[in-house]
Amino acid sequence: MIGRLILAHPEASRRIGGALLLTLVAVALYSLGISSAWIGKLVPASEGFLADNPSTGRVLSAAVVAIVIAINWKLLHLLKRNYQIIAVWLELFALLMVFFHSFDLSFAFIAKKIGFLITQGVTTTLFISAISIVIATAIALAGAIAKLSRNGVIYGLATFYTSLFRGLPLLMQIYIIYLGLPQVGYVIGAIPAGILALSLCYGAYMTEIFRAGIESISRGQSEGATALGLSPSQTMGLVILPQAMRVIIPPTGNQFIAMLKDSSLVSVVGVWEIMYLARTQGQTEFRHIEMLITASMIYWILSIGLEFLQSRIEERFGRFNVR
Repeated sequence: MIGRLILAHPEASRRIGGALLLTLVAVALYSLGISSAWIGKLVPASEGFLADNPSTGRVLSAAVVAIVIAINWKLLHLLKRNYQIIAVWLELFALLMVFFHSFDLSFAFIAKKIGFLITQGVTTTLFISAISIVIATAIALAGAIAKLSRNGVIYGLATFYTSLFRGLPLLMQIYIIYLGLPQVGYVIGAIPAGILALSLCYGAYMTEIFRAGIESISRGQSEGATALGLSPSQTMGLVILPQAMRVIIPPTGNQFIAMLKDSSLVSVVGVWEIMYLARTQGQTEFRHIEMLITASMIYWILSIGLEFLQSRIEERFGRFNVR
């Protein structure tokens, strides 16, 4: 009977089907916490129902979401693994954009400010992060070797350094370096202070990563290098470290990504990085949420770039895995 009606009135059937689909979408969005007023822009007929019947709307939304998730789960498993990953990313990104769009953002304001945010903020953030990463890596290598030393003085210096800088909040370190050093006669700018604080803080964390990586290599490797006539520095640089990098790179990559985000803390001393500009530019027209969301997306994109670089480095050193 239903089939005959569909065949007899195809246009009406399409309209009914479209309305049902939009209603399901509206109820699903309502379950995610999207306001009924905003959903009403998408499905005008649903606004009054959802606003007047919140309890019923919640129950229906839970049922609809469960059905949508179940159907989506089944459909995703019909795809190959690579396509499953792409589909999941696209779906979650679409939900994220819907969530942001519910804030009633001014895209014209974002378009007007994003150029300055990228040219000035991203440049400064990458500059601070890149220099800090290089310095922190050098500190971590030296600290790891010191913690493996049998010399009590060197070991004591290394353990005190790692304990101090891992024990203090990074924000406090920035303030102490920026405001404290001038008290003893060393005037330092905001950017150098931020770089120094990030380098010392992350150098302390990475010291333990490098130490664990070096200790993961069996003692037979260094003994064999010594038997071949290699010096301790040659043994470390040519034998131990290349093998230890397989263990060191994954957690070190995570530290790099964390440093990129923690570089936003240097905004407290007036550095014009992404977060500082997002906060100040948003104040001009009281559009704080637009700038904060834009800044968060920029940080995410930069983090994705670092994740990709990390995976390539891991792949390269994985080919030279020596046991």
